[in-house]
Amino acid sequence: MDISAKKKARKKRPPEKSLRFPVATHEKLLKLCEKLGRNQVELFVAMVDYFYRTKKDPADVNDEVLKNALAKNHDTYIRFIRSQEDNLLIPMKENMDRMIINQREIVRYFNEQVLNANKSILNGQEAQAALLQAISASLDSKEKLKIKFLYILNYYNKALLTAAPKDREALLQETRQQINKL
Repeated sequence: MDISAKKKARKKRPPEKSLRFPVATHEKLLKLCEKLGRNQVELFVAMVDYFYRTKKDPADVNDEVLKNALAKNHDTYIRFIRSQEDNLLIPMKENMDRMIINQREIVRYFNEQVLNANKSILNGQEAQAALLQAISASLDSKEKLKIKFLYILNYYNKALLTAAPKDREALLQETRQQINKL
């Protein structure tokens, strides 16, 4: 290759720098390379990009930036939940409570109406039963009526045979009264 081709090849590749670090750190880097499946240069470039993009300090083991970001997100979520609670959940619960109270009132009113209607029907049935008992007590059976009528008829017939013609009208009147009492 001629010299100009070598210069062009060098220009295409970015310049490389070397870095010195302890052997123990190099061993850790090799273990990370094996674990992540990258070579040393790729892993180093990825680490630098990561710290550059996240603005994290690798010396900060507690990672205060991450803690602050998490706390900020946590506060945002809590504010969101509280606003949803105020705007949606509390009004929904109040409406549900009102609906439950209204349902209880409707059931109570319905039960009162049904109980009153049942009492009214029961009272009507009791009154009808009492009336039927009174009617049945006042009415004689067919056979009893026949017997009473035969008694009146026989009495009239006997009295008619023995009575004087002027008493017959009074006897007829008395017989009619007895029949009306049946």
